[in-house]
Amino acid sequence: MKNIILEDFTKYKSLSGVRHSPDGKYVCFAVHEMDLEENKYLSNLWLYNVEDKKYFKLTGFNKESSFIWQRDSENILFSGMRNDKDKEKKEAGEEFTQFYKINIHGGEAQKAFRVPMNTSSIKEINEYTYLITAIFNPMQKDLNLLDEKEKAEELKKRKEGKDYEIMDEIPFWSNGQGFINKCRSRLYIYNSNIKSLEAISDEYMDVSCCNLNKDKTCMAFIGQTYKNKASLKNAVYLYDIGSKNIEQLTSSDKLSYDYVDFINGENIICTANEGSRYGLNENERFYLINTKSKEETLLTPEFETSLWNSVGSDCRYGSSKTKMVDGEYLYFITTENDSSFINRIEINGKIQKVTTLGGSVDGYTIKDGNIIFVGLRDMKLQELYSFNGSKELQITDFNEWIVSDKKVVKPEKISVETEPGVIIEGWILKPVDFQENKKYPGILDIHGGPKTVYGEVFFHEMQYWANEGYFVFFCNPRGSDGRDNSFADIRGKYGTIDYDDLMKFTDAVLQKYKAIDESRIGVTGGSYGGFMTNWIIGHTNRFKAAASQRSISNWISMFGTSDIGYYFAEDQNGATPWNNQEKLWEHSPLKYADRVKTPTLFIHSEEDYRCWLVEGIQMFTALKYNGVEARMCMFRGESHELSRSGKPKHRIKRLKEITEWFNIHLK
Repeated sequence: MKNIILEDFTKYKSLSGVRHSPDGKYVCFAVHEMDLEENKYLSNLWLYNVEDKKYFKLTGFNKESSFIWQRDSENILFSGMRNDKDKEKKEAGEEFTQFYKINIHGGEAQKAFRVPMNTSSIKEINEYTYLITAIFNPMQKDLNLLDEKEKAEELKKRKEGKDYEIMDEIPFWSNGQGFINKCRSRLYIYNSNIKSLEAISDEYMDVSCCNLNKDKTCMAFIGQTYKNKASLKNAVYLYDIGSKNIEQLTSSDKLSYDYVDFINGENIICTANEGSRYGLNENERFYLINTKSKEETLLTPEFETSLWNSVGSDCRYGSSKTKMVDGEYLYFITTENDSSFINRIEINGKIQKVTTLGGSVDGYTIKDGNIIFVGLRDMKLQELYSFNGSKELQITDFNEWIVSDKKVVKPEKISVETEPGVIIEGWILKPVDFQENKKYPGILDIHGGPKTVYGEVFFHEMQYWANEGYFVFFCNPRGSDGRDNSFADIRGKYGTIDYDDLMKFTDAVLQKYKAIDESRIGVTGGSYGGFMTNWIIGHTNRFKAAASQRSISNWISMFGTSDIGYYFAEDQNGATPWNNQEKLWEHSPLKYADRVKTPTLFIHSEEDYRCWLVEGIQMFTALKYNGVEARMCMFRGESHELSRSGKPKHRIKRLKEITEWFNIHLK
């Protein structure tokens, strides 16, 4: 068995987008891997034959990941850019999405049709008609309505306009998307036979979710119309494809809807957050809307469980569905304690847990009750699994070499009572080849969110540090997901009860694991974990080194610069810069930066609009001003997702920076 090395993660494969064919005989999914030399990700479609239980590669152009099945179950439709002339047009600024069709039984992919928009999703209505969502900006001319001369002039104007941005609404930028002023996700009907494109939603409406009914005669979708400031609330709409009539089914200022779909005929099932009890982090509940009576019913008034997979790992790429209707049920994912599970709900509100094994369900597909899912199981990386109602079977072995050839450390669980009745769950990774009579350095790793969780799944950076001779310990303090709403609610308490939980957890770890050298422990974390790292170094000198990643240091500046700042900072602190500036400053790590003695590395990305660069710069400047050893590494062309989906070479540099910083100060 060999040690896990830093660069091993560049060989990991990630799976996403898993989807049954309409007849249920095949499953298509995307496989992603890194091309280190080209510093990019390669994605191809793979096919699994449900009957003979074999899987094989379907495409090989290294750029295919988004697809849909066509109704014949013989062909797959995917978007791609395979033609040099198409690439030139794209680079010149033209807006279109080229779709290809490939037969699952063999042959090359063929051009199917071109949609004259930058599409983000597509659903088949019939042989020639598709429902698509595409990015639309009402402040720009529609290129499709211009002749060649007018188009050339408009493209020239847009190219010249790239030197500046006009902003007249919030949010004006979005992490991972860049500047989005006046950009909306708009619904269209596209006919590939006559090449017609017809808008459904209005030009200022942003659509976040849409699904067709079983016979594909109407569609339910979630939308919000705004011009100056996006709201946290939205509404559910019903669109009749035949009559082209749109009807608003719910109020637009009561709930924040996240998902809609049809279930059991004329009913629409939704998930939504009211926000009146626990703010932004309040767990969603299920609602039912009858399309005839327009009556909306709360199905699960006592429901307190998180409706998404928040189990953290740095070994994923791509996205998958986490809610879907099959037969009489809506299937969905929950995060409970340290794991995520597939569940289902009936129209009467009855909920049943479907999968029960611990770990993480990262995406799934269901056909007639048969489940195929992408999972993290038994300290393995992502693989495809089948579930027949009682037993899980591993289908693929893309990453089996990790557990068979490498020294993977199994986490040891520890529970700590930090206050009467408050139990914090955490884990410890011992150093590889651990010796009882030896002293080791340790690293406290803090998750982001804060409403996410750590669990017993593979985490590359932690496994790497354990292989480098570190104890690594991590936990789910108050504010984390996986428990009820009250446990996750730290509004107005940032840096107080969560800080206490982390310090008492650290105390318990050091008490139990005497081999950890208390004089050689470090702390790191990203996003909320970066905030907490900044907070910790201003409140204790127990850590000999720190690495703060994509952090928040000042709630006042975060309010006005982050893509979510104007509502997140207010919600999480119960204050704005005008009604209670003192409250925001009290919970800002920057306030306490003059107390810091801990050598600290700051990791930030230039295009991180979630925790903008200025947050790291302020804290870095404060430490340097006060004579504290500090270093900052800023990555160009990266967003908040650097550690999870950043360019391969950047991810290597990031982990090297952190590890070398700890090696210098802890070893």
